[in-house]
Amino acid sequence: MVTDPAQVLTLDLYTVKPSDLSFSCPFDLVARRNDFIHALVAWFDIEFSACHKPIRFSTGPHTKYTHWKQTVFYLRDVLTVEQGERIECSLHNRPNDKNKRDLDIKIEYRLDTQDPTRQAEGVCTYKMC
Repeated sequence: MVTDPAQVLTLDLYTVKPSDLSFSCPFDLVARRNDFIHALVAWFDIEFSACHKPIRFSTGPHTKYTHWKQTVFYLRDVLTVEQGERIECSLHNRPNDKNKRDLDIKIEYRLDTQDPTRQAEGVCTYKMC
């Protein structure tokens, strides 16, 4: 992983409503090292705490394998980052108008560096079926 992870959204499965599934969340990613970024990776962590033996697990790339895996969002540009640089991002999610089980996702990103040749920004749209 080139950047530190960023938590985008927390949902309480006891209180979540369908309207909560349409959201926009800004987040920043900070580069751990000089490298190239081709995509963003999304996963979820879950905790079942209202039971006699609490259970929690992660589907992230840093943990033990599960059948859930991760979702990869390829970017329009390959970002060349240096350690400590920040990528400003925003994730927009909503159920698809035609099929509520599908998701329409938009990711906006902006890398602002001291080197104008490496500055990049873009918007990518995805449909998750």
